Amino acid sequence: MTITALRVALPVAAEDRGYDILIGGGLLARAGAEIETRLGARPCLVITDNNVAGPYIAPLEESLRAAGHRCLPSIIIPAGEESKNFSEFAAMAEEALARKPDRKTLIVALGGGVVGDLAGFLAAVLLRGVDFVQIPTTLLAQVDSAVGGKTGIDSAHGKNLIGAFHQPRLVLADIDTLKTLPPRQLRAGFAEVVKYGVIDRPDFFSWCGEYGPRLVEGDAALLQAAVMESCAAKAEIVAADERESGRRALLNLGHTFGHALEALAGFGGRLYHGEAVATGVALALRFSAEEGLCPPEDAARYEALCENCGLPTKPLASQGDIPALMDFMMGDKKNQDGAITLVLARGIGKAFVAPGIETAKIEAFWRKVTKEKLAS
Repeated sequence: MTITALRVALPVAAEDRGYDILIGGGLLARAGAEIETRLGARPCLVITDNNVAGPYIAPLEESLRAAGHRCLPSIIIPAGEESKNFSEFAAMAEEALARKPDRKTLIVALGGGVVGDLAGFLAAVLLRGVDFVQIPTTLLAQVDSAVGGKTGIDSAHGKNLIGAFHQPRLVLADIDTLKTLPPRQLRAGFAEVVKYGVIDRPDFFSWCGEYGPRLVEGDAALLQAAVMESCAAKAEIVAADERESGRRALLNLGHTFGHALEALAGFGGRLYHGEAVATGVALALRFSAEEGLCPPEDAARYEALCENCGLPTKPLASQGDIPALMDFMMGDKKNQDGAITLVLARGIGKAFVAPGIETAKIEAFWRKVTKEKLAS
């Protein structure tokens, strides 16, 4: 499989702030050489989870050693969103310090979004900041969380509320690792792919509608095309707005609704992040339509695409607690001056940031949604 490359050119003068995203098959076996070429031989600390470690940690460490890197004993965390908390992070930090890292030590995040967020946050604060590399092994991580430098953990008050902006030095998206993903995880990752089309790429949205059913069945060529287009879309936005002071907030389309649903579900396997995003985008488009901003047929097009690809567009039946949903939404990072900020749309490919949404409108919308037949 041909390996393609993108460059994230961050909005600062120093050239070394940019980094490459490599996308293709066989990259895990080349990881050591690709890292050495760009960053030199380093002490490397691999952080992964107990699902990913089995098939991938040995070949990765073999690749690192072959390229002249020294591997510190790896850290393996429990898989799942439940690990993104203070206690797991503290344990991981203590384990890392026990390995006596120095400021040349390179953190290597091998896994999905949870591993990437935790390892990136650790890299941001370990010894007041060390370099890290992302090797995402899920579709969601390859198209979203591994790119852009957002790191962090969850709180009882909401998702990703504690963290730091800390850019990776390299991203290696090995498409071959997606072959071992369960179908549900592949579908969940596809939700973040479709999101880019809804934001500002209507042609890509149409592409997702045409090829999505084959993509979520694991077609490698389509997966690589989707990862390439998604990373290009995100890299363009991140390069213009690294710390989410403006345009980058568009990447949160659907997330204010979705994060509230995810938090209410308890950050566990009941609702995957990508499933929450799919539902959140559907709700954002529907809210936009009900406010007269978006053609109702565009909201319907999105729901039809998701349903054709096995993604949810309605909250779970257990998620009708409106006060709790509103409480989580009030804690969203985009909010300003005590008012909720949403990312809405004037149609497919026409997303925009809408600050100061009246809470009464959102409450009324939740009441309407939860009175309807909810997803089981």
